[in-house]
Amino acid sequence: MTQEYTAHSVTADGDEPRTGSRVRTLLGRWRRDPGVWRRGIILAIIAVLVALLMILHAHIPNRIGNLGSLTETFLPWLGLTVPVLLVLALVRRSATALIALLLPAVVWLNLFGGLLVGKSGDGGDLTVATHNVNAGNPDPEGTAGSLARSGADVVALEELKASAVPVYEKALADTYKYHSVQGTVGLWSKYPLTGTEPVDIRLGWVRAMRSTVITPLGPVAVYVAHLPSVRVKLHAGFTANQRDDSADALGEAIADEQLGRVILLGDLNGTMNDRALRAVTSQMRSTQGAAGDGYGFSWPASFPLARIDQIMVKGVEPTSSWSLPRTDSDHLPIAARVQLP
Repeated sequence: MTQEYTAHSVTADGDEPRTGSRVRTLLGRWRRDPGVWRRGIILAIIAVLVALLMILHAHIPNRIGNLGSLTETFLPWLGLTVPVLLVLALVRRSATALIALLLPAVVWLNLFGGLLVGKSGDGGDLTVATHNVNAGNPDPEGTAGSLARSGADVVALEELKASAVPVYEKALADTYKYHSVQGTVGLWSKYPLTGTEPVDIRLGWVRAMRSTVITPLGPVAVYVAHLPSVRVKLHAGFTANQRDDSADALGEAIADEQLGRVILLGDLNGTMNDRALRAVTSQMRSTQGAAGDGYGFSWPASFPLARIDQIMVKGVEPTSSWSLPRTDSDHLPIAARVQLP
């Protein structure tokens, strides 16, 4: 008597058939299914639209609620649609959807796959850090202590409340001999500061500054900036016009900088993908993109969704970039090490 075995039968060795056999069986069933190409048309269309959204994001107009900037702020997260559509395509047994899904997958890898590869290296001459400490921070002393232990040579702080400034000054005094506070931003340094002054970013009050740090390898211009906050409102969309104007002013100040080595530290309330920050991003490099590991999202600290805190450079070479331990702020502090040519 001949014993027949199905695809799920135990083999002569007593082992389950290999995964490859099961896949071949599944594919055989799909080939015999006349609806495999007709099902999932809507899923395929969605996949193509997601790919086009990523490819053409720069052409999404900002005239209506700054929709383009909003899309660019969270652009990497569009990659999450790929596994979701993959599961739905498999459930629907749709070859059409699976093939269409290759398009957004390839586009996303082309845009953001490089950030999955660690680029952090050794060496460097100067370590810098920046942190939006949050005006409502309940433990400024603890936050300052955490930053002092970071090993940074230069630390920028944003959203400094006037009543908390003496706390930060006292807590950082032993580590950083030199410092300056301008409005709601400040700079602490192990090396002398000269030429320190506010930077006008068209707000009417001071939220940006510039100073020359005299390092052992020569002067470096360091800018600290906290651009205006943005909001997403149902009736107005992405309210970012004030931030955009400030970004243009900051870009002009950096373009007029006389020193060849420039570092920008701060909370820009926008990502490197956001076209509204082009006045700055077009002339500077992100340390995270050049020498970081992963995306380096910094906000919100409880579940980071975007990197709106930035360390950007011009005329210096990033060697590594990373996030520092969380403090009592709603932002993560970030740091980078750079080589001074």
